[in-house]
Amino acid sequence: MDLAGKVAVVTGSGRGLGLAYATALARSGAAVVVNDLDEEAAAQAAESITEAGGRAVAEAVAVGSAEAADRLVARAVDTYGRLDAMVTNAGILRDRVLWKMTDEDFDAVLTTHLKGTFTCARAGAVRMREQGEGGSLVLVGSPAGQRGNFGQTNYAAAKAGIAAMARTWSMELARSGITVNAIVPVAATAMTETIPAFAPYVEALHEGRPLPDFLRKGEGFGTPEDCAALVPFLASPAARDITGQCIGIGGDKLALWSHPQETAIAYADGGWSPESIAATWHTSVGSRPESVGIPAPRFPEHPASGHSPSGPAASGHSASGS
Repeated sequence: MDLAGKVAVVTGSGRGLGLAYATALARSGAAVVVNDLDEEAAAQAAESITEAGGRAVAEAVAVGSAEAADRLVARAVDTYGRLDAMVTNAGILRDRVLWKMTDEDFDAVLTTHLKGTFTCARAGAVRMREQGEGGSLVLVGSPAGQRGNFGQTNYAAAKAGIAAMARTWSMELARSGITVNAIVPVAATAMTETIPAFAPYVEALHEGRPLPDFLRKGEGFGTPEDCAALVPFLASPAARDITGQCIGIGGDKLALWSHPQETAIAYADGGWSPESIAATWHTSVGSRPESVGIPAPRFPEHPASGHSPSGPAASGHSASGS
């Protein structure tokens, strides 16, 4: 992918998946604005890109407000003269079950993930429309946003909203030549290191041992770098006809997520009553209810002990790194 002359902003790119995205864009020739709440992390990430021969500058600001989004776009334009891709990766976690989740827990996650995606995408779209040459919005979703996840009311709601925004904006921005897609990454990050079932495999990865095929292929679980290729592809001319999609990537796996649609239908002449719904539910539309939650990984054996992890710890959190 040749992105020479292109300019991208990647939010939350001081480390983890965001850094992998920024690095991949720079390797493809794009100039990158690295963003992180942590000023030192942002500076170090930008330095790592420039030391490898790429072009990058750091802009430390907490994503969420319109002012922060405008700063990021202005930094791209002031430094490199334009903006061609906005990658909305910044995110935080405040996991708790519903009855223990506070207003502050909910608001903090929605502000960073959902509002931060909205404000940054809006600022990016305004600039790209002014340039009149099209562009790309790459939003970062999660399996939790596609299926829900125990203990992640705020995170799952935000990621589901991001998927819906990608579909909506793909229609609104089509005439401007701006593509909008949501990626659904699964990777070993600081988040997944805290999940007991994944911890031994992530530790082995840090020690230089590769992840087994049942994780890389069966679960689509790998390193942040395994997820990075999708971003420069979606920002390239090769993806100009791809928009409004939710695309999964992780390990050796690339996948297209389906959009919600009706899977079973029944009709009643004159409309439905509560009694008629009850009478027909289990033999009509409710005969095959949809599943919820992220399926628990199937571990053939623990890498150290030879035992397979099981129970809620195996699937209690999203494997997404954003």
